[in-house]
Amino acid sequence: MSSSTETLSGEGSPLLARRESSITHEAFPEVEICRQPVGVTFEVIALLKHSYPGWSVALGGTTALDTLGSQAFTGSKHSTDLSIHFQRCVVLLWITFIPVGIFWANSETILLALGQDKSLSHDTQCYLRILLLGAPGYIAFESLKKYLQCQGIMTMSTIVLAIVFPFNLFLNITFVHYTPLRLWGSAVAVSVSYWLAFVLLVLFTIYSPTHAQNKTWGGLQLRAVFDGRSCITFMKLALPGILMVGTEWAAFEIVALAAGRLGPLALAAQSVIMTTDQILNTIPFGIGVAASVRVGNLIGSRDPAGAKFAGHMSAFLSVITGFVVMVVLILSKDVINSEVDEEEVVRLVSKVMPLVASFQIADGLAGSCGGVLRGQGRQHLGALFNIIAYYVLALPMGICLAFRYDLGLEGLWIGQVVALFIVGLGEYTVVWFGTDWEKEVQKGIDRNAREAVNQGYAMFE
Repeated sequence: MSSSTETLSGEGSPLLARRESSITHEAFPEVEICRQPVGVTFEVIALLKHSYPGWSVALGGTTALDTLGSQAFTGSKHSTDLSIHFQRCVVLLWITFIPVGIFWANSETILLALGQDKSLSHDTQCYLRILLLGAPGYIAFESLKKYLQCQGIMTMSTIVLAIVFPFNLFLNITFVHYTPLRLWGSAVAVSVSYWLAFVLLVLFTIYSPTHAQNKTWGGLQLRAVFDGRSCITFMKLALPGILMVGTEWAAFEIVALAAGRLGPLALAAQSVIMTTDQILNTIPFGIGVAASVRVGNLIGSRDPAGAKFAGHMSAFLSVITGFVVMVVLILSKDVINSEVDEEEVVRLVSKVMPLVASFQIADGLAGSCGGVLRGQGRQHLGALFNIIAYYVLALPMGICLAFRYDLGLEGLWIGQVVALFIVGLGEYTVVWFGTDWEKEVQKGIDRNAREAVNQGYAMFE
């Protein structure tokens, strides 16, 4: 028991730091845009934030490696199969991102059709077009990060982000404040930072003794990468993963939009609450990633009992940490509010923060059990729970409470609490009662066998 707990917590710790660095890395351009003196308003930031769900192609699509990569690392007879899965991930997600790129490149027309200001729409389109230059680098970085995680190499991407963050900060300040680029300088800085992160991670991987010892890199193998049947297998996992991540992300953006309709006071309070929630989310996120890798590795090594135990331990660990976070959040409410100047905003945050505290256990369960489902290859269940919880129940309920029953921001967050409890308890029920672990191991064996057949070397085994 202690061994599995130490494995999960040991793998999760660097992931928490990396997730927090990533949040800061993405949020910092917004701060610099606010500070730059050319009349750019918060509406620009609001529109740019709605482009973030486009990144779910990278964050959700790479969950296919949680399944295929982690199971291949311990279960395949060919250690280099993992590198083929990685290369296929990069190429297919680049292709999958093309519709998002087309949307971003022509966003002015779409925003104008939605009634947005002409100048605002033009600025947003210019920003997104520049950001497109960094999209392939971001997807490649996320894919390489997963490739390393499948091998148990967790700290390398954290180190890379720690190096890139101050560089990104420097570029943002320089381009936004000291060049004619202004607003668009932030997009240039972010794009350069994405590519730099990928290049640095490649260099770290090349010189990693652990990676060399694992012997997972087999060189570029484009013929194997583009095998039709293997590509279909990958996309069957990647598309539900994109939906799993994108639906939750979009739901919180819809809440932010609804908060904006409640007025500037609610929007300011929502900003404080969401920033706090994003930081707290690093904990279930880290546990979930560690769980997906651990469960996938154990399924690949044909250890159903070990995979089951790891899945339950991740859920147990998330409940304990969720309870601790809930208590800390309640006790530190006044500390959080001390960072806010407006007294009315402080009062509103104080009213809503207990709701945020109340779902920490459910959020932990959703994060850890979602990771277990990804390790098994059941991303579609996570997507299904999100769609039902957020779009059938929580969002209609929250919007109704906020506007029809005048509960305002509290009403919106009551809906989110309901959603997270449905997702967390639903996914935990599937992991606990709805999983045949022997069957999951057999599915892992079949996946590795199909990959071997598709590559044409099974006949020699």
